Amino acid sequence: MAKPRELRRRIKSVQNTRKITKTMELVATSKLKRAQDRVVAARPYAAALAEVIGDLYSPELAERFPLLRQPTDGTVGSQRVALLLITSNRGLCGAFNANLIREARHRIDALEGAGATVALHIVGKKGITFFKFAKRPIASQRTDIGDKPTAAHAAELVEPLMAQFSAGALDAVEVVFAQFRSAVSTPPTVLRILPVTPPAEGRTDGRMERESHSNRPSVHRSTFYILKPSAEAILEQLLPLYVRNQVYRALVETAAAFLGAQRTAMKNATDNAGEIIELLQRTYNRARQAQITQEIAEIVGGAEALKG
Repeated sequence: MAKPRELRRRIKSVQNTRKITKTMELVATSKLKRAQDRVVAARPYAAALAEVIGDLYSPELAERFPLLRQPTDGTVGSQRVALLLITSNRGLCGAFNANLIREARHRIDALEGAGATVALHIVGKKGITFFKFAKRPIASQRTDIGDKPTAAHAAELVEPLMAQFSAGALDAVEVVFAQFRSAVSTPPTVLRILPVTPPAEGRTDGRMERESHSNRPSVHRSTFYILKPSAEAILEQLLPLYVRNQVYRALVETAAAFLGAQRTAMKNATDNAGEIIELLQRTYNRARQAQITQEIAEIVGGAEALKG
């Protein structure tokens, strides 16, 4: 059994660690609310952009915009793909970054296994450190975005990729990020942002049709727009905006997911530290009691020896 003095030092050390993890948990919790607000604010805007593009889309217009250019043969082989991986700059968040890196590696293996050429672009120190250690070439890297990404950050990331795609130097652009469902559910996700996917069947005529799924008979409603100056001019502005918004959503969702993972990890660490302190305190009490008992026995033995 360890000596009481050693146990006191260990208890003090774990108490200090618990103070740090508790503080980090509180900080992550306070930041998480603002990050969640950014995610919630970004989703309706993205949905509205997608809806307008779907309403304006037609096969004739699609031929005029490079961002809508689909692969000619529909296969992955011989394609040039840019993969953007978004990780965090900091750790202490459980398996958050490891899951993102694993998803990126699986996607790279799948693309290269199909014959594609993959250029890796990384946001975040954790992803950069891993792939440098793995000696994987990195086309570009960013570590200055942090927990508060902006639309300007998204534009800086995706504008060069859009230019390469429009020029024909790339055939596809994909993003690996953490989809924020809740503070405890942040699965790694692969999203293809280029080429822009055409709308679903039934919306290729430039009209928006909605079908009621209630118990009442189905009712189809078509909304027609008066376009000024033209659908082509509007799409020319909306398509780059839509792609930038997709990257912005990936950034804000990953930032919120990181804070959720960090809060969970720090809460678990705080709880574990409390259990360790409780265990060490009981061990210390037993050791101290044994020491006192031994000292009493020695005093009684010495007194008896003096009597004899």
